[in-house]
Amino acid sequence: MRMGYNLQLEQTQKLVMTPQLQQAIKILQLNAIELDRFIQKEMETNPLLEINESYETEYEKDLNESTKNKLKEKEIDWKEFSDDYHSRGIQQSGGSYSGDNEMSYENMISVKPSLQDFLMNQYHLTLLNKNFNEVGEYIIYSLDENGYLNIPLMEIAEEFNIEPSVVENILTVIQTFEPAGIAARNLKECLIIQLKQLGVMKENAYQLIEEYLVEIADNKYPQVAKKMGITVEEVQNICDFIRTLEPKPGRKFSSANHTYIVPDVVVKKIGEDYVVIINDRIGPRLMIRDDYRKMLSNNDENSDTVKFINDKLNSASWLIRSIEQRRQTIYKVVEKIIEKQRDFFDHGKKYLKPMTLKEIAEEIEVHESTVSRATNGKYVETPSGTFELKYFFTSGIEGEDGEGVSAESIKSIIKEIINEENPKKPLSDSKIADILTEKGMPISRRTVAKYRDDLLIPASSKRKRF
Repeated sequence: MRMGYNLQLEQTQKLVMTPQLQQAIKILQLNAIELDRFIQKEMETNPLLEINESYETEYEKDLNESTKNKLKEKEIDWKEFSDDYHSRGIQQSGGSYSGDNEMSYENMISVKPSLQDFLMNQYHLTLLNKNFNEVGEYIIYSLDENGYLNIPLMEIAEEFNIEPSVVENILTVIQTFEPAGIAARNLKECLIIQLKQLGVMKENAYQLIEEYLVEIADNKYPQVAKKMGITVEEVQNICDFIRTLEPKPGRKFSSANHTYIVPDVVVKKIGEDYVVIINDRIGPRLMIRDDYRKMLSNNDENSDTVKFINDKLNSASWLIRSIEQRRQTIYKVVEKIIEKQRDFFDHGKKYLKPMTLKEIAEEIEVHESTVSRATNGKYVETPSGTFELKYFFTSGIEGEDGEGVSAESIKSIIKEIINEENPKKPLSDSKIADILTEKGMPISRRTVAKYRDDLLIPASSKRKRF
């Protein structure tokens, strides 16, 4: 058999991930805030890019038109405004008229103190020996975000070479500070501190927390009442009061609880129609500077300057094109979501229908992964509230009428059923499943239990009122 080398031409199709395509995919995945950061970074490296200041976004057009209409409808009584101004003696610096509000609250800046700052201000007002200031500060700065002290007192005593009883006394002083229950070492101590600060005298309340906290969490009121020798109703009343106490006194100071969302899309109802407005306020519109365009025509084509400008021009053009493509893709996706989920926008969460990424992808003639990237981490502001775009893509079941019912709709109905139940005879998961089946939504008991857990609703045994 003879072997050798030869040349052969063959045509094949391949998807090559060019840097430009990678950039376009990355831009599509970014939400409004991330896109703004990306644009700012690109403008630092590409001198040809600048913000188009004269461009008025669709969002701004709609906002300006709305404001003008409101100003026409509402005549300002300047005499009344002047009288109110002088009677209060308040000077509103930087205030601006915007719609119904006569002052922009964005011009007011408030700084929220941390938990440690709040406690240190109180600690400096105590009459403790100044020699123990460092011990108190050490305890305060050792509290976790919920306001609990997780360090043993013996360890603090060894750190400062003092008696544990001294540390205990300082801790007792700190536990009298606001918020009530601060610097506790466990949940029981936290609740008892709050009872003492509220002046509660009933011994039964203290005994319940000290001895039966686990039992009352499981709603075992009859067993607890029998052991304590009191009525079930009395146990329940005490437990209702205990539930009004704050189990995590430091959490209102925690910044981790605050999530700020900037919607990428705004949906407004005008008449009977819904209008999709892409939020361009965060990601500004870009343009290519004219002075660099002139430099291209005035310089030799082979010069290094022209080559540099050409490279940056191609990069800037592609970036602008990718941002516009992202904008158009998100617009088409939201438009189709409104079309398919019209009942949700008209009537609320109960009317959300099952919908998949593939359905939208087929409607707007793109790949499913493109729709996934366009909806991931992005939010839409609607008349019913602000939702993540992924919220509209849910699984569900087929009702008796042949139409799909989404999981979110079923959860909403389960919540309504439980809110309307007799608290002395709460409905079991099986009974809720039977009610849903009668409504044309046949689901199993296990599914009801799963959805109920998602809604953070306890089981019927823990919902029962005695």
